[in-house]
Amino acid sequence: MKLSGYISIIALILNISIFAAEKPDKKEVIDIINKVNNYWQTNHSDPGNPFWDNAAYHTGNMEAYFVTGNETFRQYSEKWAEQNKWKGATGDDKSQWKYSYGEKPEFVLFGDWQICFQSYIDLYNLAPDPNKIARAREVMEYEMSTPNYDYWWWVDGLYMVMPVMTKLYKVTGNEMYLDKLTEYYTYAKSIMYDPKTKLFYRDARYTYPKHKSVNGKKDFWARGDGWLFAGLAKVLKDLPVDYKNRALFEKQFKAMAKTIIKSQQKEGYWTRSMLDPNHAPGYETSGTAFFTYGLLWGINNGYLKQKTYLPAAMKGWKYLTTTALQPDGKIGYIQPIGDRAIPGQVVDANSTANFGVGAFLLAASEMVRHIDKK
Repeated sequence: MKLSGYISIIALILNISIFAAEKPDKKEVIDIINKVNNYWQTNHSDPGNPFWDNAAYHTGNMEAYFVTGNETFRQYSEKWAEQNKWKGATGDDKSQWKYSYGEKPEFVLFGDWQICFQSYIDLYNLAPDPNKIARAREVMEYEMSTPNYDYWWWVDGLYMVMPVMTKLYKVTGNEMYLDKLTEYYTYAKSIMYDPKTKLFYRDARYTYPKHKSVNGKKDFWARGDGWLFAGLAKVLKDLPVDYKNRALFEKQFKAMAKTIIKSQQKEGYWTRSMLDPNHAPGYETSGTAFFTYGLLWGINNGYLKQKTYLPAAMKGWKYLTTTALQPDGKIGYIQPIGDRAIPGQVVDANSTANFGVGAFLLAASEMVRHIDKK
């Protein structure tokens, strides 16, 4: 055998050993999930309303239930759904339904009120009862009956609603959910996408050069692109393998992954402004958790090469479990609710939030699945 052959074999062995050494023990990860989620639920006995921040937590809580089988987790989301009558925004007069930003009952078509349907559908699949998804179907089928296509005008909305469309397709078999998913996503891409970096701006207000980072660079908000990257993973999970537009979503997911790993900090986290670390420097957990989840999902499902992407996923996991995770189970360094990276904003170990805990649980649950693939 030529020397180059021996070198390749040695490199392969080293890579395998590195990957194996970095993989945590499954029990260790399950213990972390239980610690984090028990802390959150103990300190939040009221599971809250169905608006996006609470609902984003529940998307992580349901994944935590799926990998742990901890009935307390499922019961917490069930209590939340029942408390909110399996609805998002509660307005019933369709002539008044709106989809611009709004927190009042009539903003039924605004995606931040629709993310709750993801978990309602998950709970329905565990114990089918048409009442659990009746409102989801009413709202989304009304929305799809309109000629409007600009429902998703901010990048967060792609996480909030894209998976609702694929989940409802799986329940109903109605392909209109998939075709409208493609139509709405295509519009969102037309106003927020940067083809050079393969990333999305938070919304049309932040496109370059209209908006710049403090150093004159393109400003891509980590949590915003994290929402999308995680949302694409969820879409690909449920999208039929033979769906005519599947390649559109696969291509975007893989293209984003390349940029994402290049912008990771050496400590494993992503700064709030992805391509300008000095714009808002320091640890940030929510974007990091979404990226870690998406990378692990892509590896676990054959979309991303382990050799290329696992080191970044493991670095993200190390940050999440050694810096973000506090001794009592609190998840810290979560940037507060907002729509951009804000220079000078304080984000520290005590900065926690429901949606960030949900993102952490997504990443941890996908790590369990990664370990199971040994």
